[in-house]
This record gives sequence, structure tokens and C-alpha cells, in this order.
Amino acid sequence: MDDLKLAWRNVWRNTRRSVVTMSATGLALFVMIVYTGLVAGYVDGLQANILDLEVGDAQVFADSYREKPSLYTTIEDPSEWSAKLEDAGYQVSSRLLATGLGASEDNSSGVQLIGIDVLADADVSSISQQTKAGAWIEPDDEGVVIGWRLAETLGLEVGGELVVLSQGADGSMANDVYPIRGVLKGISDGVDRSGVFMTAAEFRELMVLPEGVHQMILRIPPGAELEAATALAQSYAPEGVEVSSWKTIKPMLSSMLESSRASMAVMAVIVYIAVGILILNAMLMAVFERIRELGVLKAIGFTPLKVLKLIFIETGIQTTVAVAAGVLLAIPANHYMTTTGIDMSSMGNVSIMGMAWDPVWRSSVTLETYTGPLTSLVVIVALAVLYPALRAAFIRPLDAIRD
Repeated sequence: MDDLKLAWRNVWRNTRRSVVTMSATGLALFVMIVYTGLVAGYVDGLQANILDLEVGDAQVFADSYREKPSLYTTIEDPSEWSAKLEDAGYQVSSRLLATGLGASEDNSSGVQLIGIDVLADADVSSISQQTKAGAWIEPDDEGVVIGWRLAETLGLEVGGELVVLSQGADGSMANDVYPIRGVLKGISDGVDRSGVFMTAAEFRELMVLPEGVHQMILRIPPGAELEAATALAQSYAPEGVEVSSWKTIKPMLSSMLESSRASMAVMAVIVYIAVGILILNAMLMAVFERIRELGVLKAIGFTPLKVLKLIFIETGIQTTVAVAAGVLLAIPANHYMTTTGIDMSSMGNVSIMGMAWDPVWRSSVTLETYTGPLTSLVVIVALAVLYPALRAAFIRPLDAIRD
């Protein structure tokens, strides 16, 4: 108790230096907590868009399809083994893919035709919730939903008609006219510029493709590890079918997300080194200006361990005040960033490496958002104060008194 009182008095003997030290430490903690939440929100938001809107956790193709997409390269009769996947906790939806020409009265453009099972697709993708005009297609709908850039290129709106021209699987000319049910928000460059979603039944009728599918999208069981779940799905697949995780399908995006996490760690190291230098300087000054006093304490019986303890208590008091201030400031800031966020909609449709990103940047906050920076700060402060504390503990009383 006496050591605590003495340390408390020593902290406030130079009020200005102590306040500056605690303010800088608290500000550094505040910045790192908020920054950690922002980067986690950015990474989580982009990854959620990648998985929820288009890619899924994994995708399934016939062996040669990804290298050379073709209407004729299909996964034959996937129902039996997809049922096994569903029994194992996976969610599965099949898609049909083809290319063609889309036209309106005045313009034309290349299109990617995507035939879906509307009900099953809702279990693996949230794209049905991304219409900016009109509505998503219904299971028995004869209309289509198109990307927003394609709508602008063709000058089409909800209620308009899209003419589709392609070549059917039997070699015949595939052509039909489809009413526009809806226009999508930003999804990805490919979908925005050429995506045309229709029901699987309409696709099969247009392209004369009675059986088989081109793509299957998988969502792995909750809590499962991605690579292990992908390998398990591959073990269920028949010969000639390849299951690939989203990281394999989108390697550049996966690398970018990892780089973002690494940049957060680099930023943290820079900030904490600066805090460590600040603490080191402040405590060295506190020791140097009290050389005679420390010499007297040693002369009257203070052991090196007791002096070391005193310096660490003083640092602990300053760090505790700084941590309390930093956390108290970070709590309302994080609440605002998770509920309201930074609205960047004025920049238009924001995309990163071809994938859409929510224009409202929100933080992702967990307990680790606080404990990670706080633990790192405490370790840095303890290391920074070690040298001044050892210098004070082993000072020679006679030399100190004569200083």
C-alpha cells in the first residue's frame, strides 16, 4: 500500500509529462482498436460479398469446363451425390451457363445466360436481395433479371423486353424475347456488364438442353474448415467432376484479403513501436531527474527489487489510466462504425478487383478487437520500461547522491 501511494505521488510530480505520456498511449490504443475494427469490417464485408453474391464457399464443374467453357460440357445427373452433400450439411444449388447476344430496339451486347433453380439458389446466394429496380424472378417466371451496366448499355428498364440470340445444344438457332423483371445492383464486373438470370426451365427450353448442369455452388456446413470441407465434397463427387474452393477460383481476391490482414499487423507494429519509444523516453527522464532521490532510497534500505517494483507500479498507473481512456473513447466510436459506418455511396458503385463492395463501410467488432490491441500495448509498455527500471534498480547509492 505504501509503495502504491509513493508511486501515485511520483506520477503526478511532473504532471505535464505524465499527462502527455498517458494521452499519447491512450490515443494510440484508441486508434488501434478503431483501426482493427475497420480493417476487419473491410475484409469481412468483401469476403461476404464474394461468398454470398456469386461464388459461394466452393464450386463444382466438369473437369475441363473452367479451362474451356462449353454448353456441351456438363455434370451429368448430379442429384444423387448432391443429395449426399445435403445430408452432410452442405447447401447446394445448380446453375446452367451459356453465352449469347442480347438486344433491345436500338442496341445489342454480349450476354451471359444463367439458369437457376430459384428456391435452391436462395440457400447459397443472396443475389436475390440485390435488385435496385423491379423484383427477383419467381420459380415459374418467364422473365429475366439483368445486370445494371447491361441495362444501361441496352437502354432497358423494368417492363422492357430483352431479345436473346444464341445457338442451342442441338445446333439450332436459340432465340426468344423476355420481359425485364428486375435490374441488379453492383455484383461483379461480369454480372454487371452481361448477366442475364432466368429460371432453369426457361434456359433449358431456350438452349434445348434437357439434362445436365454446368456449375454447382456449395455452402459448407457452419464451422467447417474450408479446405477440409472442399476435400470432403470432392470425395463425394463422381469421376470427371472437380470441386474447387473459392480461394482457388478467386486466387487474386484471396491474396488481397490476406494482404489486408498483414497490412493491419504492420500498422499495429509501427504504432506500438512509436508508443514504446514514447514510454521509454518518459521513464528515462523520470529516472534521470530523480537520481539523487533513488540514491537516498537505496541508502536507507530499498533493495533493487523494491526500486524495480516502484518503477513498474508507476508505469502501471499511467498505463491503466491510458487504457481506460482509450477503451472508453473506442466504445462509442465502434458502436457508430458498426451501426452507421462511413457512407461512400457518393463514389457510385464501389468495386474491388471486379467484385462489388457495400458502399457503406462498417466495422466488424468482437472481443478480440479490444483484447488484441490492449494486450499488445501492455507488452510493449512493459518492454519499454524495463531498461529504465533496471537502470534505477541497480544504481549505486553513493554515486547517485553525488550526482
